[in-house]
Amino acid sequence: MRDDLTVTQATAAEWDEIVAWTAGEGWNPGHGDAAHFLPSDPAGFFVGRLDGRVVSAVSVVVYSPEYAFLGYYLVHPDHRGTGLGLATWNAALPHAEGRVIGLDGVPAQQATYARAGFAPAYRNVRHTGRPRTAGAATDPAVLAVQPHHHRAIAAYDRGCFPAARADFVSRWLTDDGHTARVLLGPDGGVRGYGVIRPAHQGHRVGPLFADTAEEAGVLFDALVATLPPEAEVSIDIPDLYPAAAKLAADRGLTASSECLRMYSGTAPVSRVEAVYGTTSLELG
Repeated sequence: MRDDLTVTQATAAEWDEIVAWTAGEGWNPGHGDAAHFLPSDPAGFFVGRLDGRVVSAVSVVVYSPEYAFLGYYLVHPDHRGTGLGLATWNAALPHAEGRVIGLDGVPAQQATYARAGFAPAYRNVRHTGRPRTAGAATDPAVLAVQPHHHRAIAAYDRGCFPAARADFVSRWLTDDGHTARVLLGPDGGVRGYGVIRPAHQGHRVGPLFADTAEEAGVLFDALVATLPPEAEVSIDIPDLYPAAAKLAADRGLTASSECLRMYSGTAPVSRVEAVYGTTSLELG
């Protein structure tokens, strides 16, 4: 730990500042993301200060006794290469003690994460563009999410994510500006769901979870149908299954950037094959 750096839990105002940094880094945060992220684990968001000024950040969000997710590993451009990032990391990481930790590492940091014991699992590739299906008619099998859907959607989400996060899902489904759609099967069970939200540039889809590629496509089309035809959309897609990338390509989106999903231990069990769009590269 550098003795001139103080690392503490972040206030809401400080984390708004960190999210503004991510816009400058090209991360394209969603509007109001911090208000949804902080309640997931209020003790898991850290900032480093020099002379009272915030100069570094990292989040270590604990989801369960077995799993945590690391994100927002940032140092202000004026202070990079001075050891502040590592000092902030070392101060924050004990918050996840004993848990497998996941993260999505940008290319510049992947070697750093590997040295810290994180192993690669797959790439998350961001696809961006103006979807050809924007403004099109919605498949009648896709429904606007209502409050009585929340419990079933949270249960479905638990199969696709390494830990239960029902409170987060409820916030994510209902925020002003977020549009959520659910696909129900003939028996009334959830076959998939998705959310689209306004971002610093255009809109972001995430999550997009579905039982099949066809159903993921139906959900994606229903989400972007709420947008004007000229709207730009981004979605982060695991590269494990060609059908997911094909979904984006068929709708006119192209790969624009990528991160590497890495874990500090054995990769947690989840239905990765049902993930056609990651919820967030910052919180998993």
